[in-house]
Amino acid sequence: MPARRPLPRPVPEEGFVEVGDRCWMARFDFLDVNVGLVGGERGLLVVDTHASEVEARRVVEQVRRLGVGEVVGIVNTHEHFDHTFGNVVFLEEYGAPPVYAHEEAAAALPVSGPALQEQARVDHDDPRNADVAAARIALPTETFSSARVVDLGDRVVELVHPGKGHTAGDLVVRVGDADVLFAGDLVEESALRHGVPGYGSDCWPMEWPASLDLVVGLLTPASLVVPGHGLPVGRDFVEEQRAAVGVVAETIRDLATRGVPVAEALAAAQWPYPAEELAQAVARGYAQLPRGTRQLPLI
Repeated sequence: MPARRPLPRPVPEEGFVEVGDRCWMARFDFLDVNVGLVGGERGLLVVDTHASEVEARRVVEQVRRLGVGEVVGIVNTHEHFDHTFGNVVFLEEYGAPPVYAHEEAAAALPVSGPALQEQARVDHDDPRNADVAAARIALPTETFSSARVVDLGDRVVELVHPGKGHTAGDLVVRVGDADVLFAGDLVEESALRHGVPGYGSDCWPMEWPASLDLVVGLLTPASLVVPGHGLPVGRDFVEEQRAAVGVVAETIRDLATRGVPVAEALAAAQWPYPAEELAQAVARGYAQLPRGTRQLPLI
């Protein structure tokens, strides 16, 4: 059985840190976003591109400072702005390499991206929101439904859609020979959210546990997992988070089956996360359950 390895603890803005053989990650202070790099003979695959053109240029600067090659491919782990709005900068800086994404993410971005930018235009809490609003949205160019392999010459990188969870179009990036997996927002560690998974308005709480089951199946005891936000983690952390999102899903199912109205659900049960973080999870979960599962009254 492979031995567990010490987890690196990169801090925001310190640049790229090698977390496995020719696998790097960098944490950025804005939204505690992680960007990944995978190196091969052909060049670098970048995993997510940050939240704006301004932020992406900072990423490009750090890639060049690292000095390990040119970017030959881009992966978007899902369609959210903080993982995709830097695409255009990488396309311009590196001669339009392919942008890989799940087909659901590629279909959602043209709608969700501009809608998010409208919100950013009127949100003045952080001056960087103006950069988000001004970003040019560049869409993925290479899509898939289940899995895709990217050939970097002396190694292959697997892109896997384990199922719905944080969004409908989540994917993970598996570098098998290095035992490193970039998980996007299917796994959350960030202190900004107190380790609570991102249950947003487009989440799939009832399917998220099964998706994480597949992710766990891709891991060994020694695997290193880079979440979309926060510190790298090991398989134990992913298993613990899978158990918690499983409790969320089964609690939603139980409440709906017993006819507890959705408006009362948060106060009607014990949750593994703060109830105020789960409003979207409950609303989405109730809506996604088969009608036969739900008992009246539900509203």
